Amino acid sequence: MESIIIAQMAVSGAFMGLVYALIAYGFQLTYATSKSINFGQGELVMFSAFFSLTLINVGLPYWLVVPGGLLFGAVLGLFVERAGVRLALEQKSEGWILLTIIIGLFGFSAAENIWGRDDRPFPTPISSDSFQVFGVSITPLEISVAIGVLAVMGLIELFKRKTLLGKAFEAVSADRDAAELMGVSATRTIMLSYGLSGMVAAMAGILVSPITTVGPTMASALILKAFAVAVVAGLDSGFGVVLIGLFLGALESLASFYIGSGWREAPGLILLILALAVRPNGVFGKASIRKV
Repeated sequence: MESIIIAQMAVSGAFMGLVYALIAYGFQLTYATSKSINFGQGELVMFSAFFSLTLINVGLPYWLVVPGGLLFGAVLGLFVERAGVRLALEQKSEGWILLTIIIGLFGFSAAENIWGRDDRPFPTPISSDSFQVFGVSITPLEISVAIGVLAVMGLIELFKRKTLLGKAFEAVSADRDAAELMGVSATRTIMLSYGLSGMVAAMAGILVSPITTVGPTMASALILKAFAVAVVAGLDSGFGVVLIGLFLGALESLASFYIGSGWREAPGLILLILALAVRPNGVFGKASIRKV
């Protein structure tokens, strides 16, 4: 009986871990092209979720809400790149760190003023009735999270490998200076990476909101764990974030069950500290070689 409880907690946590992995993948997209990260990514998740909920409340069909939310997320990502990242990169400064944090704080304040401070349910046509798999309860809603995460990441990876724009993305990721000498616009490619990152954030918001709720504070817990997943996996690990996300989600669920809910955040922090101390490039990351 105890083994079933452990399996249930691990599986439920792992599905949430996939959401962390998706947000962490958004970090990877921007880091690949510009070596910068949007520290307001959590607010993009939250703001896109609120926008998608608004579309539902005005009566838009759910099959239009998802693309509408993704488009809105992409616009937010492009705004962050233009307002908080581009000038800092042109000046070769680290100012983007503070600027993206400020934009995130502005997004949090704006969400409170527009939608209020209360958490709200996110309606979905997907059933939440559970079914049994080897004694473990799983819901179609959780299955939709797994499908959505893997589909978005898979499509973006396919785009990067099979299209001309995607090849430009890969070229800038490999060597920005060499790509520019070959006629590839690094500025436009970085814009693309931030647009894709915004779409990823929006998808994460749409997937996680029916399981939790939509509220201004929903980003605070998600972003820390997603950042831990990105660092532990490696900021150039690709699908490595999926494995680390699954592991962290299961681990924090078990920690919450056996130690107490107050310790739910501990596994992510411990993994982050260990990764920075022992393997800064991440479990699946590549060691960087600098010529001096």
